[in-house]
Amino acid sequence: MILLDFEEPIGKLQEQLEKAKEIGEQSGVDVSTTIKDLENKIKETTKEIYSNLTPWQRVQVSRHPERPYTLSYINYMTGGDFIELHGDRGVKDDKAMVGGFGTLNGETVMFIGQQKGFDTKSRQYRNFGMANPEGYRKALRLMKLAEKFNKPIVTLIDTPGAYPGLEAEERGQGEAIARNIYEMFRLKVPVVCVIIGEGASGGAIGIGVGDRVLMLENTWYSVISPESCSSILWRSWEHKEKAANALKLTSDDMLSNGLIDGIIKEPLGGAHVNPEEMYKTLKETLIKEISELKKLDPIERINKRMDKFVNIGVYNEN
Repeated sequence: MILLDFEEPIGKLQEQLEKAKEIGEQSGVDVSTTIKDLENKIKETTKEIYSNLTPWQRVQVSRHPERPYTLSYINYMTGGDFIELHGDRGVKDDKAMVGGFGTLNGETVMFIGQQKGFDTKSRQYRNFGMANPEGYRKALRLMKLAEKFNKPIVTLIDTPGAYPGLEAEERGQGEAIARNIYEMFRLKVPVVCVIIGEGASGGAIGIGVGDRVLMLENTWYSVISPESCSSILWRSWEHKEKAANALKLTSDDMLSNGLIDGIIKEPLGGAHVNPEEMYKTLKETLIKEISELKKLDPIERINKRMDKFVNIGVYNEN
């Protein structure tokens, strides 16, 4: 298991636990009490650390290399009953954006999300989760397909941003994201958006307009990453922790500011520690949210969706 720098105390305890188990196996000495004490200590230490995470530390957890990505969630929640659909019918199939129909609790749902890679080769194949314009146009095509057949839409957001390359700008990156935002407001079917990792800038909002916008506990959602913010303001990445604090990008900050509708609890130590528990929790949440949204009339649902986003950032001066 890969440990982050602030998890060093946990790592030392885990080393002691492994040594205790090894001694017990080799010598035949009963070390069960020691093992139990160490396991309790690891749990207590993990709980203490994760109950006091700084914004920058939450950013680190959201980027953990063992953290589950979009397709892992989809395959678990649908029981492998997922049919991926490809292409924007204009340029190509963007591998950073995935989507298709799957069964959730016996109901067909359109799943759409950014997909990162697990190793160097797959990260390059998925363009590190940064979609080109054709990725957002593919996502919109699939949303319209879901609307045509009256199927709910679930988007899973995990991207460091839309791809900023010259060719992406030439093919209309800004227009593609803006078009998605415009069209998602008007979708007649229930739309649930979940930030499962990184939620950066227009790359996230391009599939982030929904009736419910939720965040996993250790994720972030902001107009810019801490590193980019630091490089703009201080001409260096050295102030990324300070930038993370100022951006108010954690799930708690976003909820308190009324920018999201809820936080989904992660297993102690992060989603990567117990992926199956995280999959199960997200599945139960999605089933509940979709069930509630389906009770609303489509026009009422659209109006509520629009009102929610129109009211973001509104404040009164006393």
